[in-house]
Amino acid sequence: MLKRVILIATASLMALGLMVSCAPGKTKIGLSFSDFATERWSNEAKLMKTQLEGLGYEVLSQEANHDVKLQNDQIDNMVAQGVKAMIIVPEDGDAAATAVTKAAKAGVKVVAYDRLIKSADIAAYLSFDNMEVGRQQAAGVLKVVSKGNFVLLGGSPTDNNAVLFRAGQMEVLKPLIDKGQIKVVADQWVDNWDPANALKIMENILTKLKADKIKLDAVVASNDGTALGALQAMKAQNLAGKVPISGQDATADGCNSIVKGELTVTIFKDIRKLAPLAVSLADSLAQGKAVAEMKAFDLATLTNDKKYTGSVNCVFLPVVQVDKTNVDAEIVKSAFQKKEDVYRDIPADKIPQ
Repeated sequence: MLKRVILIATASLMALGLMVSCAPGKTKIGLSFSDFATERWSNEAKLMKTQLEGLGYEVLSQEANHDVKLQNDQIDNMVAQGVKAMIIVPEDGDAAATAVTKAAKAGVKVVAYDRLIKSADIAAYLSFDNMEVGRQQAAGVLKVVSKGNFVLLGGSPTDNNAVLFRAGQMEVLKPLIDKGQIKVVADQWVDNWDPANALKIMENILTKLKADKIKLDAVVASNDGTALGALQAMKAQNLAGKVPISGQDATADGCNSIVKGELTVTIFKDIRKLAPLAVSLADSLAQGKAVAEMKAFDLATLTNDKKYTGSVNCVFLPVVQVDKTNVDAEIVKSAFQKKEDVYRDIPADKIPQ
């Protein structure tokens, strides 16, 4: 499987001048993750660790369990242990900037991985087109319902990606809101992207809507976890499968919900391409090699906030909108998720061959 993952990423790596080379000795590279509760992070941590060790690096890997101070302390500690480069998924893109600035002063090259660290001191930011994620979430819902009462469920307010997803969603929704075609009847953010938080929030929203005799027509949720949490509350009101709702990440549970007719759309970000790219970039940076063909973006643009100054070098990968019409082709046939997981509890005669 690892060999397949590396092969999938090869074309992207060659285009960026980032082909992996063999690192001499036991140079240290650090991995810092916000949490492992989010399904994808533990998988990507294992993948990066395996690949970096295969290149001859000693890998220091830690996760902070959503604790901002702990993550900064862990970053400081890895710098003290002599890492030459770090790949960081920040819990809080603002808070992590403090530790990253200290790391940069110590000569450590920092790669912000799929979540922006709001500092011009990072060596690179690797992610997907997060504005497009939001656009595709809104567009996927609008394919089913293009008017009525909408609920917006944003992600963690400390995650800059959540802000960009919302900005993309509003690019699509605002013209319809301005026309009076769509009314936003609730707008909530979900701390830590926690499905349990999303469940409670949605229960409260549905209770209020029922009391006010307002019909719910659509939900734009920002990832599969929050969407599935919201769907639990919607099932209790017999709304699952009747009210369209978006997600993101093409998780196994999310895709299973799609084929069951509950989740409407998820946004597929092929993380198999991102992790090897981060490894290759960290390898180059740790060896002091120049990296070509990254594009500089202003922090003000990346954050949608003019108070941030400076620029960072970025690589953004494309995303794909997935619904019941293409979940098999995009997710199962590409081996992103296992067929038995996507079609769990689906009758055999309903499973594509």
